[in-house]
Amino acid sequence: MSVSNLAPKILVAAVFVASAVYVHLRGRVRHKFTRQLTDHSTFLAPYNALLYLSSAVPAKPYLDVRGFPELKPLQDNWQTIRDEGLKLFDEGYIRAAAKYNDLGFNSFFRTGWKRFYLKWYDTFLPSAQALCPKTVALVQSIPSVHGAMFAVLPPGGRLVRHRDPFAGSLRYHLGLDTPNSPDCYIAVDGESYYWKDGEGVVFDETYIHYAENKTDKTRLILFCDVERPLRSRLVRRINQFVMDHVVKATATQNVDNEKVGALNHVFSVAYRVRLLGKRIKAYNQPLYYAIKYALLGALLYAIFA
Repeated sequence: MSVSNLAPKILVAAVFVASAVYVHLRGRVRHKFTRQLTDHSTFLAPYNALLYLSSAVPAKPYLDVRGFPELKPLQDNWQTIRDEGLKLFDEGYIRAAAKYNDLGFNSFFRTGWKRFYLKWYDTFLPSAQALCPKTVALVQSIPSVHGAMFAVLPPGGRLVRHRDPFAGSLRYHLGLDTPNSPDCYIAVDGESYYWKDGEGVVFDETYIHYAENKTDKTRLILFCDVERPLRSRLVRRINQFVMDHVVKATATQNVDNEKVGALNHVFSVAYRVRLLGKRIKAYNQPLYYAIKYALLGALLYAIFA
């Protein structure tokens, strides 16, 4: 292969590696190298690095909610939202996915987390429009909110340390019916915050974070994905395209017969392969890791060879 043909591949590989290293080192809390190597945030690192460079908000775990005045109607009407959320919870609609069709949050269900979607980078779900119309109307009035759901963390529930893979949004939590206790909290890049009824918080979910409810009361919040403010008009358009054509494909359902995105159809098949991998790992860990890193090496070779 000539030097002229090799140079673009070296450049692409260098950008990928530099972006992955930046994502790994960003913030004070980091994954172990072996976990970061195969984490989804590594594979999206070049795109996310572009967004970080164009970000119009400070690079820190928590952001001042007053910098997002468009969200104020949600906080002003938190009791209305709470009442609809509690009714959904009492009637059993806030729950884990019934199938392997929730790619973004599948791992959370094992530790007690549950949700009811209002919208997910698309139009509102029919079940949300029928069951919580006042909350839907409030969210619909805020164009920068691309995803929204009610989320529950029961007593003893927890979310393991993770980074969300997509930097095109920021996360907004509005406390609805919470323990109002430091023992029910989220920690983002090592900084803790505990939910309070009627209070909103904005944070960058691409920093490593985790949550835990050590109280005897269930925590109910409104959970929103808010478009990250960007300085560059071009990068805003690119991000809008990605949201409309990629993130949208991770949409799922609250009830049967609601639309499921294409990536979740793929995930439902891929997760069965993942379950096979877990059985291999339980049987023979060295064999599992040999297969895992061989597949990763083959993927990188296919991309860069």
